[in-house]
Amino acid sequence: MRTYEEIVESILEIPKFTTKNKLDHTRNLLRKLGDPQDSFKVIHVAGSNGKGSVCACIESALRQSGKRTGLFTSPHLVCIEERFALQGNPCSRSIFAEAAEQVAEAAEAMVKEGMPYPTFFEYIFAVGMVIFSSQKVEYAVLETGLGGRLDATNVVKKPILTVLTSISLEHTEILGDAISEIAAEKAGILKAGVPVVYDASLKEVVAVVEDFAHRLGCPLYPVNLKNMKILLNTGKMIAFSYDSGYDVTELRIPFVAPYQAQNAAVALQSLKCIAKQEGISAKDIRCGFAQVRWKGRMEQARPEVYFDGAHNSDGIERFLDAAEQITNRPGILLFSMVKEKNYAYAAERLLARGDWEEIILTKVAGARGIDSEELRELFEQAVKKHGQTVIITTIEEVDRAYQYALSVKKPGQVLFCAGSLYLIGELERIAGGM
Repeated sequence: MRTYEEIVESILEIPKFTTKNKLDHTRNLLRKLGDPQDSFKVIHVAGSNGKGSVCACIESALRQSGKRTGLFTSPHLVCIEERFALQGNPCSRSIFAEAAEQVAEAAEAMVKEGMPYPTFFEYIFAVGMVIFSSQKVEYAVLETGLGGRLDATNVVKKPILTVLTSISLEHTEILGDAISEIAAEKAGILKAGVPVVYDASLKEVVAVVEDFAHRLGCPLYPVNLKNMKILLNTGKMIAFSYDSGYDVTELRIPFVAPYQAQNAAVALQSLKCIAKQEGISAKDIRCGFAQVRWKGRMEQARPEVYFDGAHNSDGIERFLDAAEQITNRPGILLFSMVKEKNYAYAAERLLARGDWEEIILTKVAGARGIDSEELRELFEQAVKKHGQTVIITTIEEVDRAYQYALSVKKPGQVLFCAGSLYLIGELERIAGGM
């Protein structure tokens, strides 16, 4: 039996020697494991932004109603077990290790039969399904990885509900360079006759989702965010109302970012769709939302310090909306992204809309991280373009960059740490998050 550390190391090495496989390959892997994904009810969630937060809200309400829950999300911030939550907490190392060894055995058997080794995400997904099945989960909330149509999670035959969160331009080299193309990839998770809840903010998305739904006979439940109203934002909690057209619901969530109220509205509509058949009360939803936890999304890590995984163009805009709500004085920004994201857009928008005294640029660990000096060039161009006097500092190592940011922050001034979720994961580790 390998140690926990050896298992994790071997899994993290998988991307170096695998390539994308078709869904039939994932089905074969799960078949060798006894099709664990068929042993519980599934709520399947895709989208560009807010997937994790929506999943967390849904899971919290299900758990509040007395259900035994599993939550599959990605990426992890600090430890790999975060991806497989049981009853709201990361699974134990021993449960993870046992499942990972089962998947390793099945993967090796596939290779002996002439099939490719599973990709990293296939492997991780299979581990999650084995964990949820072995732990007698009743309801699993599954977040897609990249896209939806070809995502490993899409092997689930008949979820009780599919959910599409807000959709924006992302991974254009894989998903397409138009909103309609990306929406089609996300809508690929729809299944015949299964209800779909979707963010109806963009007409291009609505057209695509409705077309898919009509062809598959899926009941449609649009979420019109113009019907969501923030009633109170204390800086620690948001109270909001949502008018579904049938009733008005008022709820509280322990978040500060306005975008989390939008995510909660999508989760609310999702739960309303299944509430009667699954035995979920209005009180369960209210209490579940009030107690939900989701790290790294405008999370107050310490007084006047916030972590936010604003990892794509839409996420940057939502981050800036939230920052404006939190403070009205120039702040400190610690920032980095990964190579496949539109970091040039991020630099432009952070200077066009943000109000900063100093911006500290660092590098996400690994081959995907952008060199901080490359980022510096883009940020200095944006500073010049907008005629601002912002100090731009580059510190390659994340831990040193964070300590420097804390040292230059003045009393009453806010430090925002934003960008890649991989950056936020490093900061969570440094700050003692998990």
